[in-house]
Amino acid sequence: MESQRLDKWLWAARFYKTRQLAVEAINGGKVHLNGQRTKPGKEVREGSRIQIRKGSLEWEIQVRELPRQRRPASEAVHFYQESSESVARREAVIHQERLLRASAPRAPATKPSKRDRRMIHRFTGKES
Repeated sequence: MESQRLDKWLWAARFYKTRQLAVEAINGGKVHLNGQRTKPGKEVREGSRIQIRKGSLEWEIQVRELPRQRRPASEAVHFYQESSESVARREAVIHQERLLRASAPRAPATKPSKRDRRMIHRFTGKES
C-alpha cells in the first residue's frame, strides 16, 4: 500500500502554500491525523482521516488519493473528501464572520482634508 509524508500531502492538496507552512502547522498542533497529534514525516495512506484548523476555519477530511506532485487547485480537490458536517460548520463560520465585518465601523480610506480637520476642531471645541 502506498503512503506519503503528511506535510507533503497537505502541500500537494493545497491546504498550505509551502511545505514549511505545513510543517509549522503540524508542529503547532493544528493538524491531527486519525484523531491524534502527529509529526510532519508521519505516513498518510488512502482512507486516513485528517483534521485541519486554520484560524477559525476547520476541515475534517478523508484522504482519497496520494498525488505524485502538486497539481492545480481544480485537481487537488479530488485528493480528499470532506464530510458534510465539516462543510456546513465552515460555511456557518464564514457567514458569521462576514456579518461581523459588515457591522464593524470602517476607518476612512484617507486622512482628513484641511476642511475636514477644521470641521473636527469646531465640533470638538479645539480651535487653534
